[in-house]
Amino acid sequence: MTVTEKMSRDRVSGFLRAENGKIVNGRGEEIILTGMGLGNWLLPEGYMWRFEGRYNSPRRIEELVRDLCGSRFAEDFWEKFRENYITEADIAAMAEVGFNSVRIPIGWRTMMEDEPDITFRADGFALLDRFIDLCEKYRLYVCLDLHGAPGGQTGSNIDDCIDNIPRLLTDTASDSREKTLALWREFARRYRDRWIVGMYDLLNEPCRCEIDGYPKLDHDALRLSLKLFYRDCIAEIRKIDDRHMFSIESDVWASRADFFDEVLDSNMCLHFHRYWCPPRKFMYDAFLAKREQLGIPLYLGETGENDLAWFAAMYPLAADLGIGYNIWPWKKMDTDNSPCSIKKPANWDKIIAYTAGGDRPSYADAQAAFTEYLENCKFENCRWQPEVIASILRRPGCVIRACDTVTQNDGIRWVDADGNPTSDWEKTVTRFHAGGEASYHLYSDGEPGAVRIKAVGTGTLTLSFDGAALGTYAVDGRSICAGIPGHDGTLTLSCTDGTLDITFMIYDKQI
Repeated sequence: MTVTEKMSRDRVSGFLRAENGKIVNGRGEEIILTGMGLGNWLLPEGYMWRFEGRYNSPRRIEELVRDLCGSRFAEDFWEKFRENYITEADIAAMAEVGFNSVRIPIGWRTMMEDEPDITFRADGFALLDRFIDLCEKYRLYVCLDLHGAPGGQTGSNIDDCIDNIPRLLTDTASDSREKTLALWREFARRYRDRWIVGMYDLLNEPCRCEIDGYPKLDHDALRLSLKLFYRDCIAEIRKIDDRHMFSIESDVWASRADFFDEVLDSNMCLHFHRYWCPPRKFMYDAFLAKREQLGIPLYLGETGENDLAWFAAMYPLAADLGIGYNIWPWKKMDTDNSPCSIKKPANWDKIIAYTAGGDRPSYADAQAAFTEYLENCKFENCRWQPEVIASILRRPGCVIRACDTVTQNDGIRWVDADGNPTSDWEKTVTRFHAGGEASYHLYSDGEPGAVRIKAVGTGTLTLSFDGAALGTYAVDGRSICAGIPGHDGTLTLSCTDGTLDITFMIYDKQI
């Protein structure tokens, strides 16, 4: 069984469950989850709008729109924003490129009234129901992610807390805990029979690390409180729903493997996040050890926000290790590393300048800018960036660093531009000595491709694909180009004589 088969949307069938350290579908087949995170839709983040200063959380972005545009405009804006930002066209596109899942970050105020009593919002659940129905239509498992819980679970803008304190976990006398448990009971009641809802991600990135300028936290106490919350929340859900998988995140931006010292439920996965790290196996090792120790599957549930060569290294490696992944985010404004880039509206720079402390734009300019945003954020009006998808899935249209090997022998050295040994991925040049050999997994989009290699030095390079020779090339300063069959396989580079330095390979469509 190949990695691609495990990632196929054909595996989207029936309730997910944990089995011997793997995630399996309703037929008992292993599935490697691959998908996108819908950041900004139900919990806006300021950087995705290019805002600066204090306008970085939902409450503050709502305040900005209201102050600049008026309360009646703001009410209408948010209703249309929820309708336009993610539509059927977005879901269809995710399925079309081959993803099999989607993670939906939810802010609690979308689903509940921000009032003393517990009152659920019909419009919020109608929005979520519509989304889940679309995911079932296009066969994408849904990960329900409570990204911002009542009171806040992180203690930063990403959970929409009031004062940068995770009060869900610190306040013993507040109503935040009961509101959060009530929300999860309601999710379980509504979706217990929906197999397309693949997992319940109970809390996103709980318990931040210490940050300069933020209130200091008693981290040991927070860790204990988090574990107690998880136990209670799981128990409450299991009274209603005994079939859905739990996705359990650790503390410090979901980065700490040592949080996991017990199996909280027989149907759970260990969910972790990775950003801005070397795309090397050692970044996964602590979590792989926990999979071995506890027998529970792994899910790289949020990752991204890097350059495309990093994508082409990090995610095929995860899949090779049997780890599913979810890329953050699907769309944001004026970007080159999300599949969809939202065009900046006219006058938007005036909004950005105001968030940085500049002059206040007129009501007319602000309203015009936010009105245009509502059109620009629609999928059909975004700039579609297929190279991002190609890099995530390592298909034709991506750039691969030569150091991102699946195997290599002793004839390979990693050096910097001056020839000195290095472990810095971003500076690594792969040096092939005579007899040096390295292999790379390439994945197909169904059409023949081509690989282009610029080798520096003097020598001879032989290329093969799944053991079949592609050609032998004398390196003379020109780029080497070889055709790649239209199916998944392993490319092997062999230096038969001389010394050759290779930094990048371009994997592209065949011309």
